Amino acid sequence: MDERKPAIIVSSLDFERLEALLDSLPPNSFPEAELLAAELDRARKLDPQKMPADVVTMNSRVRFAVEPSGKEYELTLVYPKAIDESAGKISILAPVGSALLGLSVGQEIEWPAPGGNIVRVRIIDILYQPERAGDFHL
Repeated sequence: MDERKPAIIVSSLDFERLEALLDSLPPNSFPEAELLAAELDRARKLDPQKMPADVVTMNSRVRFAVEPSGKEYELTLVYPKAIDESAGKISILAPVGSALLGLSVGQEIEWPAPGGNIVRVRIIDILYQPERAGDFHL
């Protein structure tokens, strides 16, 4: 995997909540936990009020493409407890969910996919971002 990962930004509120989530997981229950923890460690942290409008944060609705298939998705990045029967959501604990966090529109990252493959995830647009909408408590 390419070690030249793009710079990412995470809100301090998302950072605190995600650290607590990772701490609450039973050992070895989430194979990608180490990848998410590493992303959090390398992320630049900002106050939610200072979050750039083009960065994927928790509860953002994101349009992104996955290569090599080129398939586009429009999903909301959520905490595991928000996953339900309705479509249109992706958990931060899903491999591609972890890859989305902190990327800006136009950025891409290579990320391990189930089955040992590597995919490239590219952010096309952020249709809704809580911080941009002034909702700092989601």
